[in-house]
Amino acid sequence: MNNSFLNMASIGDFDPLNASIPATKVEITVSCRNLLDRDTFSKSDPSKIHHLSLCLSPIVTRFFGRTEVIDNTLNPDFVRKFILDYFFEERQNLRFDFRSEKALGGIQGKKCGTIIVKAEELNNCRESVMMQFCGNKLDKKDFFGKSDPFLVFYRSNEDGTFTICHKTEVVKNTLNPVWQAFKIPVRALCNGDYDRTIKVEVYDWDRDGSHDFIGEFSTSYRELSRGQSQFNVYEVSVCVCVTLLSFLVDIEVTFLDYIKGGPYQLNAYAMALKAVGEIIQDYDSDKMFPALGFGAKLPPDGRISHEFALNGNPQNPYCAGIDGVMEAYYQSLKSVQLYGPTNFSPVINHVARYAASVKDGSQYFVLLIITDGVISDMAQTKESIVNASCLPMSIIIVGVGPAEFDAMIELDGDEVRISSRGRYAERDIVQFVPFRDYIDRTGNHILSMARLAKDVLAEIPDQFLSYMRTRGIKPSPAPPPYTPPGQPLQTQI
Repeated sequence: MNNSFLNMASIGDFDPLNASIPATKVEITVSCRNLLDRDTFSKSDPSKIHHLSLCLSPIVTRFFGRTEVIDNTLNPDFVRKFILDYFFEERQNLRFDFRSEKALGGIQGKKCGTIIVKAEELNNCRESVMMQFCGNKLDKKDFFGKSDPFLVFYRSNEDGTFTICHKTEVVKNTLNPVWQAFKIPVRALCNGDYDRTIKVEVYDWDRDGSHDFIGEFSTSYRELSRGQSQFNVYEVSVCVCVTLLSFLVDIEVTFLDYIKGGPYQLNAYAMALKAVGEIIQDYDSDKMFPALGFGAKLPPDGRISHEFALNGNPQNPYCAGIDGVMEAYYQSLKSVQLYGPTNFSPVINHVARYAASVKDGSQYFVLLIITDGVISDMAQTKESIVNASCLPMSIIIVGVGPAEFDAMIELDGDEVRISSRGRYAERDIVQFVPFRDYIDRTGNHILSMARLAKDVLAEIPDQFLSYMRTRGIKPSPAPPPYTPPGQPLQTQI
């Protein structure tokens, strides 16, 4: 066998038993309108026990998070966001439980208000910024005192609306406030779009929740990044200004940054790759393997790809040996953003194009697909496999993580030959195994890898022979035995 294609789906670091890759992350913003007023002397405090629950199934509900408390309003806009992993292939039910000190429910047929939910896909931006503002000569809104000013920050949305993203503290009894410095993720402020409009409103705080509007101004992250300068002095009304005092950018590091920067650790992907690759590479003459990934956004423009070179070189995706593939895999972890759905057909067609050009038996191609996701393009994949079944190639699929891989069993074709649009595969070329079935419970990774390799490679010889026999391809003559230099040739009479 001369060529093996190695493929990684949804690249990432996973626990072998609990690997599941989200297509993206989504930020959920919650607000309410026209809540039922249950208080006699003040408006309802809408969030004393307010929380959001994430329903993992129609039966089990798991608490996910809780908003902040907002006093004395029937129309709260909550600042605290909920960041959820979005899985393309799953139905994710959300349940919003609303509570106040006095329950809003209990009146049959009575509408208690409206919950407004907005969701936006989050950019893979890991910057945070520390900012501080001050005000100068703000309007006097209180009869007996000065003002109690605070700032409210909004980011613009793609539909032209605005979403609240931060509130400062209230500075009491002053017309020249200096607010405390605050830190906010850039993706919360502008979702990584440096030119997106940021609106800032200035209010005078009132105990009853009817805060007095002082003024507003608009800016952007790019403008703010100039720091303290003439460009960041904003007039909110006549002779009334808000000034940026400081602007400091920081990169949020994660646990995985330390892991990636240290010795490579074998996750489920790496174990499957090493287990199968180290055996099959001995059947490859030059041990140069094209390694592909799918299910990711690629730098620098975030283009979604289901067929990209792990080494970053689409003109030459070949890696030197399994160690070279492993190195390309780990390097790709640092540069791509995981993204669904899970499509198999592009990489199958990629390998099939190579196999279609060499049908004389001199080369045989083995495609190894390692995936944690439930397949999203089943119909296209079945057609690709049926088309490839007449070519010199086999496909090994290793499923990692807890996902339901029932669809993969259909692709395997051991019991029922796979078909597409009335055409049956000429021969069985797919072998699927879930990696979790081979995990050694004592933590012995070597034993896990040995078990996996034994099963996934067991069908390759028969698949290889079935192609050669149906094509009438005979083995090439064995090369003559090696004769050391200087030794006379022996002739048997």
